[in-house]
Amino acid sequence: MSTAVEERSTASKLRAPLAAGALGLAAVTLGGPASAAAAAVPAIVAADTCWILISSALVLFMTIPGLAAFYAGLVRRTNTLSVLIQCFALTAHMSALWFLCGYSLSFSTVGMKEGVVGLASFIGGLDKVALAGVSMSSVAGTIPEALWVLYQMTFAIITPALMIGSLVERMKFNSVMWFSTLWMFAVYFPACHMVWGGAGGYFADMGVLDFAGGIVVHITAGIGALVAAMYLGPRKEAKIHQGNLVLTFLGTAMLWVGWFGFNGGSAGAASAGAAFACLATQLSASVAAIAWTALDVIENGKVSVLGTCTASIAGLAAITPAAGFIGPVGACLMGLASAIVCRFFSTNVKEYFGYDDALDVFGVHGIGGFLGTVMLGILCHPFFGGFNDVPMMKQTAVQMFAAVATAVYTAGASWACLKATDIITNGIRVPAEAEEMGLDVYSHGETAYSPMPR
Repeated sequence: MSTAVEERSTASKLRAPLAAGALGLAAVTLGGPASAAAAAVPAIVAADTCWILISSALVLFMTIPGLAAFYAGLVRRTNTLSVLIQCFALTAHMSALWFLCGYSLSFSTVGMKEGVVGLASFIGGLDKVALAGVSMSSVAGTIPEALWVLYQMTFAIITPALMIGSLVERMKFNSVMWFSTLWMFAVYFPACHMVWGGAGGYFADMGVLDFAGGIVVHITAGIGALVAAMYLGPRKEAKIHQGNLVLTFLGTAMLWVGWFGFNGGSAGAASAGAAFACLATQLSASVAAIAWTALDVIENGKVSVLGTCTASIAGLAAITPAAGFIGPVGACLMGLASAIVCRFFSTNVKEYFGYDDALDVFGVHGIGGFLGTVMLGILCHPFFGGFNDVPMMKQTAVQMFAAVATAVYTAGASWACLKATDIITNGIRVPAEAEEMGLDVYSHGETAYSPMPR
């Protein structure tokens, strides 16, 4: 394999800082074949540090204000503030949780008891609780370890925030916080460790590829959202009443721009891998928007603003696991497939089964992430201009197993978290009269618009 190909085909391993030697050493190296290359360059590269700093800000920008605005524009005006504050509160809450134990449980492999057979394959250790050992001198590859902590923190923020789209207009504020917290321990931290935790991680050792979070972010959030929507039941007014599509449009634009940090930053460096990831991101989102819009025109005779916005997010979700592994042709094929499949699930499938996934988190993120994870096995092959020379069927089989296993586990774990939340908060859903008046007044005593229209 050529040097350039090796750089991109192992790019996801750049996400996995492993302890270099015994507990207490400041140095952290990158896993996989990239470790030798990393050892040959200075401990910290200014260009790489600069790029990941920018990427961290871009991914945070995706949640606040991007995702918050995207979701807030899609609910009734009497629920606008409830969505905004849920995204904002989760940003603060998950940042603290990541500092306290999330980073350690996701990325550490030191300190796990040897007597617990296989446990280190599924969850990290506790040696980095409260960021113990993360200092001015500790590094992750060619960037400061503190920056790696920050970058990964933004992923831990946006993943539970994605699920808000399935909970809107009917779930208590404190229930959202409790459910998200329990879910992080039950789902996100183990998934992150298994895929990105480096050598010893269950999926990592199988050779699963997930460049920026098709499995870790989108499949987990999408399945969690579906289970939550089914557990909660439909809203009293299940039909979407968009409060402000201008807000949704602006939120979509913020998400699209922020996704360059989401995918491009996942290369771990300012490199050709980052450039290809950003190029693939742009192409997939663009082709998805074109294809979905064309289908809207064929079916309804009109160009739907909401449809086109949703389409771009589907293309972005699908390309996420594959961005650094596939070429431009593969990115275009991914965008086309995501438009067709995600649109089908967000309309036909949802209508047929009757679950109230209010803002199509499952149809767009869950299905998009699943589709991208599986298609990656084929499109990453050099035949389609990709950068991974593992046989197509072998890689696809591994990808399919990881996607299905993650979905099944997430479904069960999410249900358990919802049940626990229901008990802890003495009822997970707001009263019927609260749905009528809107959660802005019921939960926060404030309104986004005055006078309050429905």
